[in-house]
Amino acid sequence: MAGKKSEGVGFSDEEKAAMKQRADELRSTKGLKGAAKLARELEACVDAIEGLDGIDGEVARMVHRVVSEEAPHLDPKTFYGFPAYASDGKVVIFVQPKSKFDTRYPTVNFDEAATLDDGDMWATSFAVVNVTSDVEKRVRALVKRAV
Repeated sequence: MAGKKSEGVGFSDEEKAAMKQRADELRSTKGLKGAAKLARELEACVDAIEGLDGIDGEVARMVHRVVSEEAPHLDPKTFYGFPAYASDGKVVIFVQPKSKFDTRYPTVNFDEAATLDDGDMWATSFAVVNVTSDVEKRVRALVKRAV
């Protein structure tokens, strides 16, 4: 059981907002199937990207472009309000904007469905402080490998 926030236990306001956002995402596609559900999720993803400014927007647009070109079979959607891309309903890649939790940088994240396995330990989250051709090249390689 979570304690009071003043005790340092429980969810932060940002975490509570993210959980509410996820519940809203699930409700928005309830009862939809097939193309209608995919269209609603694509619209939500594009809206999430358009709502991002600065480096958050740059990273999200770059990832959207790279995924569209390298893994067009992944379905755009949102995941806790983040732009995300899924295979068979399971999130593979998502962008966590720095503005969401007031962090220093946005991250490109690969969820459990991504096949980045490399021995006993491997990275699944990558901080991005500047979108450059080298960064895009690395993200492109990771996306190819993840799917």
